[in-house]
Amino acid sequence: MGENISQDLKSGAMFYHQYPRPGKLEIQPTKPLGNQRDLALAYSPGVAAPCEAIVDDPDQAANLTSRQNLVAVISNGTAVLGLGDIGPLASKPVMEGKAVLFKKFSGIDVFDIEVAEKNVDKLVEVIAALEPTFGGINLEDIKAPECFEVEEQLKARMGIPVFHDDQHGTAIIVGAAVTNALELAGKRIEDVKIVTSGAGAAALACLNLLVSLGAKRENIWVTDIEGVVHDGRNELMDRWKSVYAQKTDARTLSDVITDADVFLGLSAGGILKPALLAKMAPRPLIMALANPYPEIMPEEAEAARPDAMICTGRSDYPNQVNNVLCFPYIFRGALDVGATTINEEMKAAAVKAIAGLAREAPSEVVARAYGGEAHPFGRKSLIPSPFDPRLILRIAPAVAKAAMDSGVAKRPLEDLEAYTESLGRFVFRSGFIMKPLFSQAKANPKRVIYAEGEDERVLRAVQVIVEERLAKPILIGRPNVVEARIKRFGLSMEIGRHFDLVNPEDDPRYRDYVATYVEAAGRKGITPDAAKTLVRTNNTVIGALAVRRGDADALICGLEGRFQSRVKHIKDIIGLAPGVHEMAALSLVITSKGAYFLADTHVQFDPNAEEIADMTIACASHVRRFGMEPKIALLSHSDFGASDSRSALKMREALACINERAPDLEVDGEMQADSALSQMIRDRVNPTSRLKDEANILIMPNLDAANIAFQFTKMLADALPVGPILIGPAKPAHILTPSVTARGIVNLTAIAVVEAQAVEQDQPMLI
Repeated sequence: MGENISQDLKSGAMFYHQYPRPGKLEIQPTKPLGNQRDLALAYSPGVAAPCEAIVDDPDQAANLTSRQNLVAVISNGTAVLGLGDIGPLASKPVMEGKAVLFKKFSGIDVFDIEVAEKNVDKLVEVIAALEPTFGGINLEDIKAPECFEVEEQLKARMGIPVFHDDQHGTAIIVGAAVTNALELAGKRIEDVKIVTSGAGAAALACLNLLVSLGAKRENIWVTDIEGVVHDGRNELMDRWKSVYAQKTDARTLSDVITDADVFLGLSAGGILKPALLAKMAPRPLIMALANPYPEIMPEEAEAARPDAMICTGRSDYPNQVNNVLCFPYIFRGALDVGATTINEEMKAAAVKAIAGLAREAPSEVVARAYGGEAHPFGRKSLIPSPFDPRLILRIAPAVAKAAMDSGVAKRPLEDLEAYTESLGRFVFRSGFIMKPLFSQAKANPKRVIYAEGEDERVLRAVQVIVEERLAKPILIGRPNVVEARIKRFGLSMEIGRHFDLVNPEDDPRYRDYVATYVEAAGRKGITPDAAKTLVRTNNTVIGALAVRRGDADALICGLEGRFQSRVKHIKDIIGLAPGVHEMAALSLVITSKGAYFLADTHVQFDPNAEEIADMTIACASHVRRFGMEPKIALLSHSDFGASDSRSALKMREALACINERAPDLEVDGEMQADSALSQMIRDRVNPTSRLKDEANILIMPNLDAANIAFQFTKMLADALPVGPILIGPAKPAHILTPSVTARGIVNLTAIAVVEAQAVEQDQPMLI
C-alpha cells in the first residue's frame, strides 16, 4: 500500500500527524475543575461515593463513569491495511484513525491499545483483563486465522460487546448490498451461486453472514491463492475455511465462476479478468473490494457485462463498501442499551437497516448536498453513501432494538422513538461536513483559477486537488518560479499536464484582457493606462478577468494584500449576481460541538436591515449546499425586545423583511448568542420562538461582532475554519485570508466548484 501513494501525500500525511501536536487524539475532561470544591468532588474525598455505589451495584458504573461510552480499539499489528505484519507500534496511527472515526460519526470515546503479543492465548488474556475499563472491544487488524480464535474466546469470556470490524463490518455492508442487488435482479438468496476470490477473515465472515441470511453452503465456492477450497486440500486450510470445502475436481476461479450470480472479491487487484464475466449468470453482482486496485475495474466490468451491478471499496465509484457505514452506529446502539454482546440478530438488523436506507428516496438534505443528483435506489445505489446523515438514525435504533428483543440488553430503552430523536445530535456534527461538497465537485470538476499560483500553500493544495480530481486548476505565476517550487516542495505535478499556467509577464491574451478591464471598470476609475499596468501586475485582476471572459469558472485569490481591495476588484470586474446589492462573507467554523456559520465576517461594516435580510437569505442558500437545513438566529445584545437600541431595532426590522421575502425560513431574533445555541435558554425567554433546537447560522449586527466572534471561536474552540465564502458575485469568487492553510484552500475550492456547477445549470447563486 505504501508504494501506491504519492510523495506529496506521504509528506502531507507526515505533517498532518505531527503538527500542531503529534497524533490525532487527546483526552478532555467533561466536568469543571476550577476550585477546591470541584477537586473534592472529582477526587478525594468525594470520589469515594461513586466507588462505593459501584461496589454495591456494578451496573452503576454505566451511570457514574465514562465506561459505557468507551470502546477499546485493539490490535497486535499483524494485518494492518495493505501493509501486512508491521507490528503493534507501527499500527498505532491506524488505530488512532479508527478512534477518530468512532468519535466523529457517533460520539463514542476510544482508547487505542496496541499489544505486543502474537500468541492467541496470551493475547486473549491481555484483552479479557481490560473488561472493567471498557463498554466494548473493537478488534482491528489481527491476521487470520488467529483473529477467529481470539474473537471466539473473548466473546465466550467477556460480558461486553466484542466485534472484529475487519470481519463483521465488511460482512454487514456486503450483506446489505447482496440483499438489494438480488431484489433488483429478481433472485432469491437461497438460490444464488456465490463465488469468492480470497478466503481471509473478511471473506469468511461475509460468507457466514450470507449463510445466516439464507444462502446455501452448497452454492458457495471459495478460491484463494491455492485455488478452489475443496475436500482433501491440505495447503492453507483451517477449520473456518474448511466449512466451505466442496467435493469437486474444479481447481481455479475460471472453473467455478460459470453461472455465478455473485462474485465476492477480497483478494488482489486484477484477479477477475473481463473474459470470466461472460460465464456469469444474468444480472450478476460483482463485488470487487480489493483496495486500492479492485479485482476488476468498474469500467472494465461494465464494458464486459452491461447488466452487472458493481461494488468496490473505492470512494471514487458508486456503491462503496466502507466499514464506516456501520461500525460506529452498531457500537452506538449496543452501548446505549448496555448490550453484553453483538450477536447475529444485531448484525442482521444492521444489514436490514442499511439495505432499507438505500431503498428510501434520497433525503432532501443529501440530494441538495449532491446538487440534486443523489441517485435513487438502483444498480448505482445499492448501499447508502458513507456520509448519509440518516445512517445513525437507522442503524443504531435497529441494533438497539435487536439487542433488546434477543435478550442481551442490560439497560433496555423505554422509548425507542425518543432514542432515535436523540441521535439527531450527531448528524452533521463532524469535520466530515465537507464530504458532500467534495463528492459533488468530483462529479463535474470546473476550472478554478488561483491568483497566487506561486505560493507554497496553493501549490500543495493544487497537488491534492489534482489527485482528488476536485477541479481543473489554473495557476497565475511565472513558469520558472512555479517549476522551481514544485521541485523544492517534492510535488508530483507538471505544468500543462496537471494544471494550466497563466504567465502574467507574457500572456498572449494581454490586449484582450486590458480591453475587457476598461470595458468593465472604465467608469469606476480605471483608465486604459491603469488597466495596462494592473493586467501585468495584479493577479487578482487577471483572475477576475479570466472568470468574466469565461476562461475560468471560479476565482480564488487573496493570500496577500487587503481583503477590501480584492472585494472591489471582484465587484468591478465580475460584478454582482442579479438582485444583489452588496456582497457579504459567510464563514464556517467546525467545532467539537458542531458546525456553525457566521456572517458577515469580512465585507459589510455596518449593514442596514435590508442588507442583513439579503445576506441572511443568501446564507441559507449556501448552507443548503452543505446538506444542512438552515436554522438562523439574528444576534444582538438584546433578547426578543429586551432593548430598543439601534442594533436591536435593526435586527428586528431585518426579521420582518426576511419573513416577508422568505416566509419558509426557520429564522428568529433578535436574540443573544446563548439563546441561539440553547433551546432551554430560549424557551425561558420566548417559548413561542420559530427557531427550534440550536441555530447553525448566526447573523451578526455588524462586521466587528461577526469577525471577533469568528476569530474567538476559531482560536478558543480549536475550530476548523472554512472560508470566508464570498456571497453575491455574479460568478464564484473567493478571497482567502493570510492565515489559511493548504487544507483550507482545498475546502474553498470544492465550494467554488459546486457554485460554478450551479451557474452552469442556470441555477440562482442565491435564494
